Amino acid sequence: MKLQISVHPTSVKNPIKLPLCKRMYWDVKTVKPLADYQLYVEVEEGRCGIFDVKPYLDKGVFRELQNTHYFNQVDILFGAITWPNEQDIAPETLLANLLPLR
Repeated sequence: MKLQISVHPTSVKNPIKLPLCKRMYWDVKTVKPLADYQLYVEVEEGRCGIFDVKPYLDKGVFRELQNTHYFNQVDILFGAITWPNEQDIAPETLLANLLPLR
């Protein structure tokens, strides 16, 4: 015997309310491209500084970042630094190499 349940979305009287996702302390809230393949970064916990991308530019998928027009398309997705073709900087790499502003 096969049991089939069908519920129309408008027929639900008490929909489940999911909690909002909490932001993590390492989530990036601001990123701005700078000259010489550097990024200005502000992290959710309050730290801000410069992240140097140059050491990664000759490695695999990061080679595409050598194009400055493409490099400048940096953005934030789910709290991480990313580019349109899905290159990203891991939070632990970012935090370990973020040079604080003086």
